[in-house]
Amino acid sequence: MFFIVFESSWQKKPRRLNSSLRNNRNNTLIYTTLNADLFKNFEMKNSSNQALAKENDTKAMIPKSALLGEPTVFRLKGGIFSEPHLSMKHIMLLCLIFVVNTVFGQQTIKWGDQNDGTYYNSVIPSDYSDIDAIRVDSDYYAISSTFQYSPGVVIIHSKDLVNWEILSHVVNDVTVMGPDYNWDKMNRYGVGVWAGSLRYYKGKFWVYYGTPDDGFFMSSATNPAGPWEPLTSFWKVTGWDDCCSFCDDDGQLYFVATNYRDNYKIHLFKMAPDGKSLDLTSDVVIHQSKGSEANKLYKINGLYYHFFSEVKSEGRVMMMERSKNIFGPYTEVTQINHVNVSGLNDKEPNQGGLIQLPDSSWQFFTHHGHGDWEGRTASLLPVTWRNGWPIVGEVGTDGIGKMVWSAKMLLPSNKSCFIQTNDEFNQPAPAVQWEWNYQPRADKWSLAERPGFLRLKAFKPITTSNRGILFRAGNTITQRSMRTEKCIAEAKIHIGKMANGQVAGICHYASTFSIFGIKQVSGIRYLVYNNNGSETLGKVISDTVIYVRSVWGVSGQCQYSYSTDSVNYISFW
Repeated sequence: MFFIVFESSWQKKPRRLNSSLRNNRNNTLIYTTLNADLFKNFEMKNSSNQALAKENDTKAMIPKSALLGEPTVFRLKGGIFSEPHLSMKHIMLLCLIFVVNTVFGQQTIKWGDQNDGTYYNSVIPSDYSDIDAIRVDSDYYAISSTFQYSPGVVIIHSKDLVNWEILSHVVNDVTVMGPDYNWDKMNRYGVGVWAGSLRYYKGKFWVYYGTPDDGFFMSSATNPAGPWEPLTSFWKVTGWDDCCSFCDDDGQLYFVATNYRDNYKIHLFKMAPDGKSLDLTSDVVIHQSKGSEANKLYKINGLYYHFFSEVKSEGRVMMMERSKNIFGPYTEVTQINHVNVSGLNDKEPNQGGLIQLPDSSWQFFTHHGHGDWEGRTASLLPVTWRNGWPIVGEVGTDGIGKMVWSAKMLLPSNKSCFIQTNDEFNQPAPAVQWEWNYQPRADKWSLAERPGFLRLKAFKPITTSNRGILFRAGNTITQRSMRTEKCIAEAKIHIGKMANGQVAGICHYASTFSIFGIKQVSGIRYLVYNNNGSETLGKVISDTVIYVRSVWGVSGQCQYSYSTDSVNYISFW
C-alpha cells in the first residue's frame, strides 16, 4: 500500500478535522493504491499572461488580469504499472484567486503578491508552522516545522518576502532522531520537528530545533540549499521546545529554549565554540509566564532583545523584553501585538522572525497560531519602532500592534520565487516539494528503475485495520498545497488489469481521511468511498479507464465525482 499526498500538515496542536463526502474539511489530498508500483512525472504551467482554468468542467484560457494572483496548474503524466497492470495517466491541481470586495482588517480569499506593489496575507496560504526568518545580503530565508515528515526542517527562500520558493531540507534521514520516525514504527504523529531557529554567523547557516520526545538537534551549512552537515544530537531531554541560537559580537554562542513541562520556564545557556554542545553550568532562567515560548534572541543598538509569546485573556500574543546583559535581568517587558480570535479573526500571528531590510525598515514574517483545514499559514507584517520597541502590525492607540491583511511591498516584486509543485522525476532524488510521511523504506521506491518516473512498490502496512490503515502505510509521499478559491484534482487511472484487493483513487487526509476511487472485489471493479474507515461501494465500473476528481475551495469542502471520458463528470451520490 502506498500514497501520494498533495498537501500535508500535522500541526503541533492538531485539530480534529471532519471527513465527509460533501463536507470534507482536511489538509491533504492524496492518491492511493493497494499492491501496485507507481511511475509518474509532473508538469506545471504558470504563465504570466494566461493561465489554464477549469470551471464547470470545461477548460478556458483566463487572462491574468482577471485573477488576483497567478493560478498554478500541474499535471501528472506517465502511469502506474504493476503485475497485474494498473496505470494513472495524469493528476491536475488548479488554484484560482478571483477578484472580490474586501473590508480592511478581515481575511479574504486574496493572497500574496497582487501585481500592483501591494500584497495580501497570507502570503503563503498553506501550512508553514513555527516560522523563523532571516536576511543574508539581498536574500531572505525561513524555516518551518516538519513534524514526522522526511526530509525534515524545510528551508524556503525569497527575494521580496512575499513570493517564496522551497529551497531545501536540513535532515535527510529523520531516523537519526529515533527509531519511531521509521516506516516500520510511524509513532511520532504531531510531534517530531518542532519550532526551530535559522541563523547566519561565522560564515555558515545554523539550524537548531527540538522534538518534545527526543531532545535538541542542530546542523549547519555554508549554502542553505545544502548539503547540510550530518545532524548532531546535542541534548537528550524531553518536554522542551521553541529554541534559538545566538552569536554575540565577541563570537560567544548562546542557546535559549522553553521547558514547557516546568511551567514554561525559558532557559539561556552558553554553547561551545562549535555550537554542538551546551555549558549546562551556565543555565539561567530569563523568563517565565503563562505559555511562554516561541523564543528568539536579537541584539539591536547594543541591547539584547528576547522575543517570545505568551497566553493572555485575548489569546497568544507576541512579547518582547530587553536588557543590557544577555543573561538579564530583563526588567523591561512589553506586548508588541494584539490578537483577536473572535469577530475579525486574525488567527493569532505569533511565531516568526524579525527582519531588517537593507533600507533599515523592518518586517515580521510569521505563522498564524490558529488555522483551519489548511493548517497554520504564513503572513508578512510591517514593523514600526516606538520607544525602542518593534511594534508588529498596525500600531493602535495603545501603542500595541494588530493584524494587517494588506500592505505595500517594501521590496521589488520577484516572482522567480514560487512554491514548487511540478516534478519530472528526472533527478536522483525527489524534488524539494516532496516529503515522505516518516522515513521511507528505501527498497520500495525508485527514481532509477525507470528514468523519468517515480516507482513506489507496495508492501503491507503496519496495521490492516480499515480505520487506521491510511496512517500506517509506509512510503507515503506528500506535498503541501494552497488554500485558494478553487482547486481541482483529477486522476486518470487505467484499471483493466487490477487484482482483487487493489484500491486506486484520490484521498483527502489529515487527522481524518476520505478516499474515493476504484476497488476490485471478486473480479468486479466498483466505485468506492471510504470515510474514516467506513467504506461504501458504488456502481460497477466495466470500463478499463476511469477519471476521478475532487473539487474544493476556500471552505475546504470537497465534491468527489468520476468520468469515463474526462468530459462528463458524475457525482458519486
